[in-house]
Amino acid sequence: MPSADFVIRPARDGDLADLIELYHHLNHDPEPALAEQRFAAILAQPGMTVLIGFADGRAAATVTLIVVPNLTRKGAPYALIENVVTHADHRKRGYAGALIRRAIDQAWSDGCYKVMLLTGSQDPATLRFYENCGFLQNKTGFQIRRP
Repeated sequence: MPSADFVIRPARDGDLADLIELYHHLNHDPEPALAEQRFAAILAQPGMTVLIGFADGRAAATVTLIVVPNLTRKGAPYALIENVVTHADHRKRGYAGALIRRAIDQAWSDGCYKVMLLTGSQDPATLRFYENCGFLQNKTGFQIRRP
């Protein structure tokens, strides 16, 4: 469980430097001009939300939620969670789990019938973490169905 000083909010203009710092803990970041262009596109994209968790005012973790319009399931959208990253100095404090729970709650509020999470990680601890967040692993990734 994160501490009381952990605050989650959607990314906004001015957050790119914080996100790039976090993404260094996942993989290499794009060139600055490309990052600015992509970040502007992300902020403008309907249904796409980058959530950032701040601990003591510092970006500690992030997750991206994408709500996809759908023609099946009576038009109920589905959601994808991607780019789950926690700064190395802030791991094992419940921040990523809190962000994933917030993203899932947002997906249910948006009427999604399922939430999927894809990962390239083969690390058993990472896979267990996603299962502990409520996801069921299958051949293509993880998913959780609306309760």
